[in-house]
Amino acid sequence: MKFLDRLGQELLFFDGAMGTMLQSQGLKAGEMPELWNLTHKEIILDIHKSYLDAGCNIVKANTFGINPFKMDHCEELTEKGIELAKQAVAETGKEAFTALDIGSLGRLLSPMGDLPFEEAYEAFKPICIAGERAGADLCLIETMNDTYEIKAAVLAAKENTSLPILVTMVCDENGKLLTGADMEAVTAMLEGLKVHAIGLNCGFGPDKMKDLLVQLRKICSLPLVVNPNAGLPQVINGKTCYHVEPQEFATVMKEIALEGISVMGGCCGTTPAHIKALVDTCKGIAPLKVTDKNRSVVSSYTHAVVLDQHPKIIGERINPTGKSRFKQALRDNDLEYIYREALVQQEKGAQILDVNVGLPEIDEREMMKKVITGLQGITDLPLQIDTSDIECMETALRLYNGKPLLNSVNGKQESMDAIFPLAAKYGGMVVCLTLDENGIPETAEGRIRIAERMIKEAAKYGISQKDLLIDTLTMAISTGQDHAKITLEALHYVRHVLGVHTTLGVSNISFGLPQREKVTTAFFTMALANGLSAGIVNPNSASIMAAYHAFCTLNGSDIQCADYIRLYSQQTEEHKSEKSSKEEPSLCESVIKGLTQSAYEAAKKELKTRQPLSIIDQDLIPALDQVGQGFENKTLFLPQLLMSAEAAKAGFSAIKEHLQSQGTISESKGTIVIATVKGDIHDIGKNIVKVLLENYGFYVIDLGKDVPAEKIVQAVKENHVKLVGLSALMTTTVVNMKETIQMLKKEAPECRIMVGGAVLTQNYADMIGADFYSGDAMGSVRYANELFSQNIK
Repeated sequence: MKFLDRLGQELLFFDGAMGTMLQSQGLKAGEMPELWNLTHKEIILDIHKSYLDAGCNIVKANTFGINPFKMDHCEELTEKGIELAKQAVAETGKEAFTALDIGSLGRLLSPMGDLPFEEAYEAFKPICIAGERAGADLCLIETMNDTYEIKAAVLAAKENTSLPILVTMVCDENGKLLTGADMEAVTAMLEGLKVHAIGLNCGFGPDKMKDLLVQLRKICSLPLVVNPNAGLPQVINGKTCYHVEPQEFATVMKEIALEGISVMGGCCGTTPAHIKALVDTCKGIAPLKVTDKNRSVVSSYTHAVVLDQHPKIIGERINPTGKSRFKQALRDNDLEYIYREALVQQEKGAQILDVNVGLPEIDEREMMKKVITGLQGITDLPLQIDTSDIECMETALRLYNGKPLLNSVNGKQESMDAIFPLAAKYGGMVVCLTLDENGIPETAEGRIRIAERMIKEAAKYGISQKDLLIDTLTMAISTGQDHAKITLEALHYVRHVLGVHTTLGVSNISFGLPQREKVTTAFFTMALANGLSAGIVNPNSASIMAAYHAFCTLNGSDIQCADYIRLYSQQTEEHKSEKSSKEEPSLCESVIKGLTQSAYEAAKKELKTRQPLSIIDQDLIPALDQVGQGFENKTLFLPQLLMSAEAAKAGFSAIKEHLQSQGTISESKGTIVIATVKGDIHDIGKNIVKVLLENYGFYVIDLGKDVPAEKIVQAVKENHVKLVGLSALMTTTVVNMKETIQMLKKEAPECRIMVGGAVLTQNYADMIGADFYSGDAMGSVRYANELFSQNIK
């Protein structure tokens, strides 16, 4: 039987930790396990056989760490890894599948990092091709903590192979990925991309994963996978060990299996004994039937927006139609004006942002690339990609980090033939305009017929009606007295009879009339009452938003009137003054919002009347502190943190330029050496810490990744450094962190050492002799500030 024939029909079992087993066979700290596919074939073969004998029926090939940024001959290593796994299956005579195992590239994708999305895709592509060519039965993309990298890997597998795709993530105890995505956001994106199963691996033991998987099952319409660690790592006699014994592991995994999991196995620390106990304990448990949760959802890189009884606001302002200032911003490549439009709409209550940058005299596709990428670093709202250019649409869909809203398709066959395949490929909800080759029907019945035809056509591409938003088209009442009535009649039928969600471009209703807002607001309220799921409106309009919040209170979707009370309890009948994107933000505001150019210009403006130190102490540092506090409290996420850091850097640059022009040199708070330890090529966390430390006034010597202990000690001694930051992501390299700490304690005893990395804990940091551990970058900044404020000697 093929893998997909068994997935979800019976409980399947992955193997355990190849890295743990290789370490027991002499793999040195920092040595690349995948090279053993060529140099130690018999050991790899024996490990696979031991897991097969333990009862697993999916073998993960020794290909997890293969990527072109850290090794050559990636395709050869991949093929050999698959061949060894298949050889083990053949020699044991077991009925088992071979999984191409793909891990993280170890770099952050832009706009957060320096790796372009398409370069990440190209890095994964040859590995996927080689894996299928060598005979893999499925592709496991695992230990992922960034939705953007996940998307690059999934597209590489999806576009270049026919392999079933399983994706497992590593998250924190709150179910969030490093870059901020919650389980709803990841699920929405991966269901849209039509992977075959999703789940969790690494990070925790099975006990902590249980609750997260229960939550995931409530929202996920796919089979679930779980591959936990055997607990958290500990150092015993210089070796990394895991404390959860096989039977304890299996007992908790049985509880998880009974929740309906389809595939189970192990990650770090799980030996053949763990897998044997798991299989013996759980074999025979049937996975619960996977059901369609029927959720209409779009997502950003952090969260999902679900279309339900509570109607949603789609901000209309990122669109050049009728906006001369916006058109000029597009011509001038003034992206920050566009970003400010987004931020103002978000502040006013928009839950989704429409993005249209079409202008005849510019390259729409290139502008869309810039705007989509940039907006995702500025705001965490889901985006509605609004264009009639098919190439531009596909570019935006490909670069979008999440599950977007596509605007739009219509009833013309040509339009459906072009748009529905894109929606099926990249995932997304689709706005469906009720017009066709004959134009816009003048009756509600005519628009309903087009809606029904589009629903049937979408189904041919595997697009469910839950992923459609029908637009029954708002026509100006100034050109037809019945236009509002026809639109609302069709809207009501689509929502309440066909059961499909609806949207409208609301403001069109008042075109050509005086005091348009009054008519628009009344029509908006009528549309909401007739079943409008998401209105495309101007959220800067106080009357529109007041009508919206009042309606949500009256229809019961604003639970206990909480939003209404929060928004209006402190307001008088006179509305608060509205903020416009035309207003230049202050320096503090620019940093908080991540507006780089605005921060630079604001700092230059402040320098005309204030002293540099005053600007740093009263504007830049407080802004960074506020963002850092939000990051620690999980109200802001990594992209906002990094964009704010970049904005602060721009502000500091303006100050440095000013000081240089005055013949003055700014002083550093102190010098810090940072490095990723020997054998580890993952520098995401280190780079984040570097950006923040520099913004807080420290001089950072970044030694890079895969750095020997001797080089770190040398840099400390030569530069008389009092604080070192060490990073490690892989369990196979934390031993090198301990060796580095020991050498530093011996050679530079006055130097303090802070450590971080996904595999570390406070207990582990204490055991290896670190002076400070933090689970996030801001903790390192606060420690450095505290340490240097004490004038350490």
